[in-house]
Amino acid sequence: MRAKFRTPSKAFLCLLTAAGVVAFSSSDYPPRFLTHFSDEIRVGFNGLARTSRAFLTIASNAVNYKYTLHGLSEDTDEYRRALSEVHLQSAKRLLKLCEANKGFYVKAGQFVAALRQVPKEYTSTLSSLQDQAIPCQFRAIKEVLTESLKKEFTDIFISFDEQPIAAASVAQVHHAVLKNHEEVAVKVQYPGLEQLMKLDITTMSFLSKAVAWLFPEYRFGWILSAFKEAIAMELDFIQEAKNSERTAKNFENDKRVKVPRVFWDLTSSKVLTMQFCTGHKVDDLEFLMKAGIDPIKVAQTLSEVFASMIFIHGFVHGDPHPGNILVSLSGPQDFILVLLDHGLYRTLDEEFRLNFCQLWKALVLMDSNKIQYLGERFGIGNYFRYLPLIFTERIIDSKSALRKQMSSEERLIVRQELKSLKIEDVSSFMESLPSDFLTILRTDGLLRSIHHKLGAPRYVRLLAYSKYAIYGLSASRKSSVLTLKVAVSRLKSNFNYLQLMCLLGLFELVCWMEEVKHLFIKNFKNLLVAAQHFIICCIRPQIG
Repeated sequence: MRAKFRTPSKAFLCLLTAAGVVAFSSSDYPPRFLTHFSDEIRVGFNGLARTSRAFLTIASNAVNYKYTLHGLSEDTDEYRRALSEVHLQSAKRLLKLCEANKGFYVKAGQFVAALRQVPKEYTSTLSSLQDQAIPCQFRAIKEVLTESLKKEFTDIFISFDEQPIAAASVAQVHHAVLKNHEEVAVKVQYPGLEQLMKLDITTMSFLSKAVAWLFPEYRFGWILSAFKEAIAMELDFIQEAKNSERTAKNFENDKRVKVPRVFWDLTSSKVLTMQFCTGHKVDDLEFLMKAGIDPIKVAQTLSEVFASMIFIHGFVHGDPHPGNILVSLSGPQDFILVLLDHGLYRTLDEEFRLNFCQLWKALVLMDSNKIQYLGERFGIGNYFRYLPLIFTERIIDSKSALRKQMSSEERLIVRQELKSLKIEDVSSFMESLPSDFLTILRTDGLLRSIHHKLGAPRYVRLLAYSKYAIYGLSASRKSSVLTLKVAVSRLKSNFNYLQLMCLLGLFELVCWMEEVKHLFIKNFKNLLVAAQHFIICCIRPQIG
């Protein structure tokens, strides 16, 4: 069945055309002849240009999808090739839009790039936005700082580096030294963001509805809803400071984790002052190799830290891209993870947390009945069958062990099933997910990307998640009243817990044995090469 397309009205097309004219005529906004006008007029013109670009981009993409796919049957390879091509073309237009409009558009692009549930052409193209942020002029940053803290600049700092050490879509960070000689990192929000957010979110909302009207099966309201919630949290630095302190408390007994201390007397809704921490991005392989740190150990620690957040604390960092996680040396060939940027967090509903722990237990045991039951609890209906594929890369009725890759037969089954899925199916699935689930999917997607860069085997993540899911269930079994029924229930739960831990222990042992085998083979090959070189060196003089 072909995608339905509604013919837009003449008024709608005229609006888009006019918007495009404004967009092309205002690529360097605001134009010079408006520089003497008031800030309100320049901000208004800026907003018109940004909105116009967005309208033009979405209109171009809509027309591209319509005419590229016209007349093609969805169950053919020709259709799938054309769809992939139009996905890539549309993603490139969106990338240009984000680069031109900057601000929240860059943030929205980054948000989409971290979602593994959108076409790969979009995630791969928009992922370049993670490192794109143009710093704001220091004069404007200084005005925000002094206005927010109600203090003179020289009364606070001995020194303040005007060049930021990091710049993102909503704020930038500067290194500074306080009067008491403490080094701090000062995060300052860009001026005028609240007004800009209202305009950009309104534009995105209208465009999302327009796309859903033109293409009923393409529904992106779930992305916009999650993005709106995320961006509102990130603009409140007071909340970010509270999130930081809560995370620090959660990991106060874990020496592998460090959270920078907050300076509350120098913190406001638009300025956040934290302890300055040194380190390198978590995926900086060159640094790790020079420091003698095993990247696999870093990946394991990272997995366990975030598994703790998800399965035990129920308080999850929602933006763990490499720039927000530093590896800092704590000794010879030893390290700690420094967690930064605590603006985007999710407090998981307790019932959801327990159900998610149960889901991972069922995924380990491949209990399809339990997975189906939990899928109903999550409200995703028949889509429950894709949960093992999403989290463990196995099909619902897989007979292979957790650590094993899918067999060739299973891969063929997956390809056939995915071919049968329509865009409408993906939209329906994502719309049905609880918001807590969406946060975990995004966080897990970012962590997987880091794992891939570190070269970590998939079992590192699977083992960490499985272990901490069981810990999360164990920690929840508390009751102040001990009855016979409770005692029997505890005994049964403890038996199941020990049984599963034995299974995970066996899984861990097999993984360890595989590592030893690979290490032995590698060393044996090196030994053979050295022996061959030695023999050649001994024979060569005799030949001479």
